[in-house]
Amino acid sequence: LKRNLILAGVKGLTLLDHEQVSEDSCRAQFLVPVTAQGQNRAQASLERAQNLNPMVEVHADPGRIEDKPDDFFLQFDAVCLTGCSRDLMVRVDQLCSKHNIKVFCGDVHGYYGYMFCNLGPEHNYVEEKPKVVKPPADSNDGPEAKKAKIDPNETTMVKKTTSFCTLKEALEVDWTSEKAKAGLKRTPVDYFLLHVLLKFHTDKGRDPDPKSFPEDSQLLRQIRDDVLEALALSADLLNDDFISYCFSEMSPVCAVVGGVLGQEVVKALSQRDPPHRNFFFFDARKGNGVVDYFGPN
Repeated sequence: LKRNLILAGVKGLTLLDHEQVSEDSCRAQFLVPVTAQGQNRAQASLERAQNLNPMVEVHADPGRIEDKPDDFFLQFDAVCLTGCSRDLMVRVDQLCSKHNIKVFCGDVHGYYGYMFCNLGPEHNYVEEKPKVVKPPADSNDGPEAKKAKIDPNETTMVKKTTSFCTLKEALEVDWTSEKAKAGLKRTPVDYFLLHVLLKFHTDKGRDPDPKSFPEDSQLLRQIRDDVLEALALSADLLNDDFISYCFSEMSPVCAVVGGVLGQEVVKALSQRDPPHRNFFFFDARKGNGVVDYFGPN
């Protein structure tokens, strides 16, 4: 994500991270040198990040995001939240939504990854479309010649507008409503897995840890049952297979999710091309991503 944004040439980028470099950090991304274990992750990433594009102002902040006042977030055009708790993401998303600041959330859990974006109730962008050429009005070459045709050598820019819901709205879908029930079959199971993983983070203050695999596996199973029951859904919706695949961070999954997240930030800031609206889920076991939308049409 950081690499993609810096190489894209954004004006400035602030890395906020209070955690220390661990062995897992070095495996998950290349900006942190292997010799930097024990150092602050944001500060350890600064040199390599800045070297990617000297034209971009890169700053490192070793503070805790939970301690940042509202004014801290209001200085940015876009805020990206990774590895954060549900409550924190909802708080920042609601704050930024009120001030027309774009919000992106994402994380990786083993083979799974996701991205969420909220570009506000009215996001304007332009989309490049093939130009439609209308024939002359006085053409006498028959009905086929009078039909409008697409010229593959010419394009035109079309202005469009779309709307986004908040993260809170996206996570608090009433699955007992008729509208939600009708869309349940089209909803990726990864959406409900996200609920489980966010609840795990809330309860334990961390993500599932391979060092605590037996304990965490049992807790994930229990949280799965509790979450689906609270949503008035069957526990069969998410079988036990997910448990073995949501531990640690896998660099290939980080690359895919980070690439999509970085691409969406650039598209949103440049207001070019249709954005994802508003979830993107990735499952490395299947090798594919799914886009889904929750909110007002």
